[in-house]
This record gives sequence, C-alpha cells and structure tokens, in this order.
Amino acid sequence: MADHAQHPPRPAEDGAHLIELGRALFAGDCRFFHAAQRLDQLPPPGGPEIAFAGRSNVGKSSLVNALTGRRALARISGQPGRTRQLNFFDLGGSLVLVDMPGYGYAQAGRAIKADWQGLMFDYLRGRPTLRRVVLLLDSRIELKASDRAVMELLDQAAVTFQLVLTKADGVAASALVRKQAEAADAVRGHPAAFPLVLTTSSQSGAGIEALRSSLAELTEGEGALPPSPTHQRQSP
Repeated sequence: MADHAQHPPRPAEDGAHLIELGRALFAGDCRFFHAAQRLDQLPPPGGPEIAFAGRSNVGKSSLVNALTGRRALARISGQPGRTRQLNFFDLGGSLVLVDMPGYGYAQAGRAIKADWQGLMFDYLRGRPTLRRVVLLLDSRIELKASDRAVMELLDQAAVTFQLVLTKADGVAASALVRKQAEAADAVRGHPAAFPLVLTTSSQSGAGIEALRSSLAELTEGEGALPPSPTHQRQSP
C-alpha cells in the first residue's frame, strides 16, 4: 500500500527528469469521476492513488487546483468542514487524486472527527492502490492535536504520508523557518512519514513544481489506469 518512507538521494539528472515528468503529468486532463460516503461506495482499485488530507480550511482544494492548473477542479468552500466524502479525480489516466474530508473543525474536544475513525481509516488501511497521503499543514498556525492524531492514525494504517506546508505566502520568513523546523521534527517521530517536507503557496505557486515532481515519481513503472467508472453517486 505505502511507498517506502526512506529513499536514497537521486542524481541531479533524475531530479530534472522528475520535474519534467511532474509538469507533463499535471498538465494532462483531470476530471472528477466518483464520490463515496461509505466503504461499499468506493470505486474498484485501479492505478496508483494519492490522497490529500488536512484540517478544515487548510487550503486543500486550492492546492489541488494549483497542482492541476485548474481554478475550480476541487471546489473551495467558504464553510470549513463542509466536505464530508471522498472525491476521486482521474489525472490523465496515470494517477488518481483523492480529496479527503477535512478534520478538526468545530470539535475542539476531539482529536479527529468520527468519520475519520470510520470511513477514512478503513479507506487508508484497506486500499491496495494508495501510494501516499499528502498531509497538509497551515504555515500560519502551530501543529494541532488533531494533526498529530492523524499522523498516529497513518502510522497505524501503515500508509506513507508526506507533510506539505500550505499558505506560505501569508507568513513572515522567520515564522516560516520555525514552522518548517516544527514539521521536520514531527516527521522524525513517525515511521510512516516520508522524509521530504515541502512548503507551498497556491497563490504564488511556490513549491508546486517540487510537489508535482515528488508525486510524479510514484507513477514511474506504472501502467495506464483502467477506464474510470461512468456512474457518479454524488458530485464534489
């Protein structure tokens, strides 16, 4: 299910190859094809999947839109915590992007919402095609108890996750350095964590190329995806 948490350094020419691979991959057609609110609604496993997770209002939809170069692929809600389902997007027949519900909003007394203890965990631990979870952290605020709880959940599910800082354009340079150090320290405490922490801004485009490259590496050696299911239970 998970890719290995440790990778040897890649030569510079491999880095250039991955940048181009990422650019070409995310320039391809990307379309919504499925939504699930229950485990029995999940589409059949196909090609590699990358899931995006994070606290409500962390900028997840904005990041997915920035990665794919589309303004409204993943809808941006002004109401945090509104997305309550798994939304699946087919990226050029090579990768499936999964938009997961936000967590940690309006339930300060609980580390994670009940749906994250049910459908989300069942999806994470039982999905053979899930290659990585991109776990987003808001650069402007400190690491929350709910973030740490989800990292523990991902360790338990044995799913590799990569920390990605969002909204870096809204943080002073010194504060951003502290946030990056905090994220790097968190990575060292989790066996399922991918070692590379990335910093991004959907507004300025900072870090988008690097994240595309990191995710594109997971498609190498993979064949094209089977055709996506044509039925749509719910729109995103």
